[in-house]
Amino acid sequence: MTGDPTLRDLVPERQVRRLELTVSRRLDGLLHGQYLGLLPGSGSEIAGSREYRPGEDEVRRMDWAVTARTQLPHVREVDADRELSTWLLVDATPSMDFGTADLEKRELAVAAVAAVGFLTAGAGNRLGAYVIGAGGVRRHPARTGRSYLLGLLRTLLAAPRGAPGGRTPGLADAIDQLLRGTPRRGLAVVVSDFLDGLPDDGVSPPGWEAAMRRLAVRHQVLAVEISDPREWELPDVGVITLVDPETGERREVSTGDPRLRDRYAEAAAAQRELVRRALRRAGATHLPLRTDRDWAADIVRHVHTQRRLTVAGRGHSVGVPGGRR
Repeated sequence: MTGDPTLRDLVPERQVRRLELTVSRRLDGLLHGQYLGLLPGSGSEIAGSREYRPGEDEVRRMDWAVTARTQLPHVREVDADRELSTWLLVDATPSMDFGTADLEKRELAVAAVAAVGFLTAGAGNRLGAYVIGAGGVRRHPARTGRSYLLGLLRTLLAAPRGAPGGRTPGLADAIDQLLRGTPRRGLAVVVSDFLDGLPDDGVSPPGWEAAMRRLAVRHQVLAVEISDPREWELPDVGVITLVDPETGERREVSTGDPRLRDRYAEAAAAQRELVRRALRRAGATHLPLRTDRDWAADIVRHVHTQRRLTVAGRGHSVGVPGGRR
C-alpha cells in the first residue's frame, strides 16, 4: 500500500513482525511442504530398513513392522534426515550496510534468514547461525522453535554496524569456522554479497571458493547472494563520491560520462558472473536476491524450480539397478 513504512523505517521488534507476516502470507503454500524444496535433493522419504545399531540409532526410528517380521530390531532409513539441522552463515560486514531501494542489503539478508527459518521449521528441526561482524564470527547454537528463530531475527536486525576500515573476518575463514563447528550433515545457507575475496584480474577463483567447496562436501549448500541495483549500474547524477565500506577508501567519479557508466556495468556483470560460476563449481545452489526486487516472489520461484528439479531427478533415477535416488 502506498505510504506504508518500509522495513528500515521500523524498530527491530516491528521489523520482525513484518517479516513474519510477509513470510507467512507470501510463502504460505510452501510452508506446509518439506525443506527439500530449498535445494534439489532426494528428500526425506522412506528408503528402506536396516538392522538397529545400539548406541547409534534412535528408538523412535524403529521400523516395528520389519522388526516383528524378522525378529531382529530394524530402523527406518530415509534418503535425507527427516530432522533437519540448518546452519546459517550471515554476512553482517560493512559492505552489507548499503542500499538504494526499499531495503538495505543487511535487511534483505535478514529477510532471507526469516524465509529459510520458517521454510525449514518443523518438529525436531534445528536452526543455528554464524554471524560475521566487526567483532569476529559469532556463533548462535542450533535450537528448535519459532521463538528462537524470532529472537535470532531480532539479534540480526539490532546488531551494531561496523565502521569502514575496521577489521572483519574474511568470508573464507568464516566458512571454515562453520564447517569445523558442524560435524553432522545438514543444510548450510550462506547469505552474503560474496564481494570479499574477489580477484583483481577477474579471472582467478574467489578466495572463498575452496572453502565453499569443502563445505559442500559435508552439507547441502544454498548460497543466497545479496546485491543492490547501484552495484550493477551507475545513474547519471553528475560527480559523486564512492566509498568502499570495507576499507573506507574514497574516489570521486563523474557519472555523466556514458563510457564510464558502460564500463562500470560491464565490470559489475562480469563480477557477478564470476561469483555465479564459482558457486556452481563449489557445488552450491545459487539464489540471487536484489534490494529492488520482490524478494518473497524470488524465493517462491526458486523453491518451485528446485522442486521441479527434484521431481525430474527422481524420474531419471527410475530403473537404475541397485541405485538410490
